[in-house]
Amino acid sequence: MNKKGAFALLTLAAAAFLTSCGKTDDPGHTTLTLMGRSSDLEKSYMTSIFEQYEKSTGNRLDIISFKDADFEVNASGEFAKGNVPDIFLHFHNADLNRFDVSENFYYMNGEDWVSDLTDSARAYCQDKDENLLGLPFWESSVSGCYYNKTLLDQLGMKPASSQAEFDVLCQVLTDTGYTPICWPADGCTWMFQFGMDPVFADDPELLEKLNSNQITYSEIPQITDMVQWAADAAENGWFGSNYLGEGWNDIGPALGSGEAVMTFIWDTWFYTDFAGGNTYTVDDFALMPVFMNTADEGTYEGGNLNMMMVNKNSEQLEAALDFVSFCASSENYNAAFDGISTVSCFKGQNTNIQSQMVTDAQASIAAHERVSTASSKIIGYSADDVASAFNDLFCGKTDVAGCVKLMDDYRIEEARKQGIAGF
Repeated sequence: MNKKGAFALLTLAAAAFLTSCGKTDDPGHTTLTLMGRSSDLEKSYMTSIFEQYEKSTGNRLDIISFKDADFEVNASGEFAKGNVPDIFLHFHNADLNRFDVSENFYYMNGEDWVSDLTDSARAYCQDKDENLLGLPFWESSVSGCYYNKTLLDQLGMKPASSQAEFDVLCQVLTDTGYTPICWPADGCTWMFQFGMDPVFADDPELLEKLNSNQITYSEIPQITDMVQWAADAAENGWFGSNYLGEGWNDIGPALGSGEAVMTFIWDTWFYTDFAGGNTYTVDDFALMPVFMNTADEGTYEGGNLNMMMVNKNSEQLEAALDFVSFCASSENYNAAFDGISTVSCFKGQNTNIQSQMVTDAQASIAAHERVSTASSKIIGYSADDVASAFNDLFCGKTDVAGCVKLMDDYRIEEARKQGIAGF
């Protein structure tokens, strides 16, 4: 990991250290353990807040970093062995159920900084009983289909406003020699939830039936429609010829060079991870809805937030809470998010910027945005499991019906592991 600060990297080989979690190095100085995904921990605003904390307090952070694709399995494995870090970074999604929230984490309802959270950020971090699970220290972005407007203009093409128009656009771009959609199938797993969100966000009763095991994906036509669309898109060349071997680090070069015209992602990525290319920069891109054959006019997903959660059983509980309070200070979070394109998570946040792409698409977003639903509300949902089922489809190991069945099998198996009633 490339870090500007002096905080240490704790590797898996040293994971036994976690049994004691945080420790005091010197009188008045503390070391706290913090666990998260490697790509999350490398965000500029994260390295900034870590550096600020260490410099200001003299304390240290030992970072436990897992590769994104291995994070859920490896982190839950450490928890199962009792190796729970002082501070844990996680999204409020279905995978959080792997970590026994009520047993392991401190509810932050009474912390002084709670009143500074925006309503939407606070709501995202609350459980069904309105307990605040963590501090939402993250980018709040808009997910959709980001496309190269400059290239489309040069080709005399327009963005789509319906599924039919989008499919035609993809085929014409393919026939012209471009890759319509950068689809990083090697380790990237978020794309599927965009297509699934409208199915369940628009029909809460259907979600309730799925979560009570009264119905399965296989009995929901829209899910099969989405899988069929993805299978056809891959076969038609809309994802390019090497999408199964492309991952996170390949998105930027594909878009920056103009090799790929579109990708399903979020606006903040352009300001934190997209370096631009010799041909195209962030100013060449615009936003339209995601079209995956589940919402005819497309869909956008609202922001998902990474939470800083605190181990309530830590010997360094007070120090861990002090770290979170440090991150929640307006002076500190404004320094960390200076120049970052994000919707504010804090009422006092004033150094961030709003993406022009999002501003220009505001009317469309207002009409077609859904609250993040699939990854956060479907019991047993695992983005890794869904991606695994789709990759089996793409590799020819199964067909459309088999892919949907795998999605059901993985989901139900996970629900059973969690001891959910009805499964």
